[in-house]
Amino acid sequence: MSTTLLRYLGVRLALIIPTAWILMTLVFVLMRGIGDPITAQAGGRLTPAEIAKRKAEAGFDRPIWTQYWEYLSGVLRGDFGRTLTDKRSITDIIVVNGAATLELATGAILLALLVGIPLGRLAATHRDKVTDVSLRLAAVFFYAAPVFFVAILLKLFFSVKLGWLPASGRSTVGTEIALDAMPHRTHLLLVDTVLYGNSGYFVDALKHLVLPVLALGLLTAGVFLRLVRVNLLQTLRAGYVDAARARGLSERVVVGRHAFRNSLVPVVTVMGMQIAMLLAGAVLTETAFEWNGLGSQLAHYLSARDFVAVQGIVTVIAIIVAVMSFVIDVVVALIDPRVRF
Repeated sequence: MSTTLLRYLGVRLALIIPTAWILMTLVFVLMRGIGDPITAQAGGRLTPAEIAKRKAEAGFDRPIWTQYWEYLSGVLRGDFGRTLTDKRSITDIIVVNGAATLELATGAILLALLVGIPLGRLAATHRDKVTDVSLRLAAVFFYAAPVFFVAILLKLFFSVKLGWLPASGRSTVGTEIALDAMPHRTHLLLVDTVLYGNSGYFVDALKHLVLPVLALGLLTAGVFLRLVRVNLLQTLRAGYVDAARARGLSERVVVGRHAFRNSLVPVVTVMGMQIAMLLAGAVLTETAFEWNGLGSQLAHYLSARDFVAVQGIVTVIAIIVAVMSFVIDVVVALIDPRVRF
């Protein structure tokens, strides 16, 4: 690895710190912009004396700069405080419910790549034909359709009409009870069921995962399909591709060896933004399928006006987006020779 590449990666890594700090500061300012969390959550149900007492107990009567410093230092320690409504540790919520969102987002991004990239190539190699037009229309539909609308369609067809797949939840009650007895859990149900050693539990968890992954993954697959198609068509007009054709290479070899791989670089670049969109889409997807992840917890605490919990969850999502942006920068630097160090 060259010195210039190491310097480039070092600069990108160093930028994570100010990026994360700016994001955390924005979260803090936005949450405090509505007033202190105790008053916001009480909703006029408590007397001024009771509100003052709770504010003192939670430390919200202290100067705003003191609260800001405690918030930042808590994040650095991995301590995001406790929720106001049910006194749960926000760190525990992130670990337990975050695993559910990780499982959903991983499945969705894998589905998007496995579906969007091959279909984008197929559309580009059949430009303006029936196959291309059909795939473009499908991509526009899945990209533009609200995720909760797609979720409803999937549930009506696969759960209600065909009865093939469960409509909600992460597993059946029996599976969850069995896994709760495990001494050490990852809270990733597919992993936990494998560690438990019961194939029936694994199939149960997998069946519950299918519809949420389809609802969220097809949205991103539409983005990748259109992106691969456009970039492959542009690459096929490049000079080095014409030179390959002039050497007598077949169109399949020209596309596969020379054009297709180069057209995938923008997909990697856009993937960071798509991961952020997946996390945003997870709120609606998890709510629609009663998937107990970070998105559903965020919606729950928003409706309960528990802005301490909201602050903690949004902070974690912001940090994840910042880290993933760095990872994407690293991958692009390694695979794209056009990146200047």
